[in-house]
Amino acid sequence: MSPASARTRPRRAPGEPVQPSRRGAVFARWTGRLVSGAVLMAVVLVGGTAARVWQVARLIDEDHADAIVILGAAQYNGTPTPVFEARLDQASKLFSKGVAPLIITVGGKQVGDNYTEAAAGKTYLREAGVPDDRIVAVPTGSNTLQSIEAVAAELKSRDLSTVVLVSDPWHSLRTRTMARDAGLHAWTAPTRTGPAVYTRESQLHGIVRETGALLWYQLTHVSADFKYTAEQ
Repeated sequence: MSPASARTRPRRAPGEPVQPSRRGAVFARWTGRLVSGAVLMAVVLVGGTAARVWQVARLIDEDHADAIVILGAAQYNGTPTPVFEARLDQASKLFSKGVAPLIITVGGKQVGDNYTEAAAGKTYLREAGVPDDRIVAVPTGSNTLQSIEAVAAELKSRDLSTVVLVSDPWHSLRTRTMARDAGLHAWTAPTRTGPAVYTRESQLHGIVRETGALLWYQLTHVSADFKYTAEQ
């Protein structure tokens, strides 16, 4: 027998109990595999969601609908911030194309505000030439989910159900998901202007933010919104 063979550890006989050291090694190996599998699944989930956020952000669907819905954003004493203004301009363009006969602005107000987001949006659209009777202001909602639920209730009271959602590109998938969960037939036509799309940095930030917010919503059905500043 060679020296190498003499040093070889004998195989464990059938029925022989596993030594504690070997049992610990087996446990550690399987724990490592489970952790690696969980990490891989998390990476796939997050990456797949981010890709979907990016994909839907690129879509502009101008099919005819009952209403165009503008998700509110910050306003400063009745004046929409650039983020909000970009959404309102996009909705005005869609209305002029005949995409829908009605525009709905939605959004409440923060403590100390004199105007709601919905009211500020309606005033802006009216001054842009949209007939007053074609604009419905729903002054409710301090986050995306509350706003969507308020819009769904308003539309159902009018026996309407199809909507084109207008927001920032990266916000589109989450708003569409929430709208469909609320019983609406929804598609998106996001803005292509404004701070949300100015730079690669803002685009990347938007995708990362909305990926996290969408995953959180799907897990908890609670909205996770990140406020824009008035300067935006």
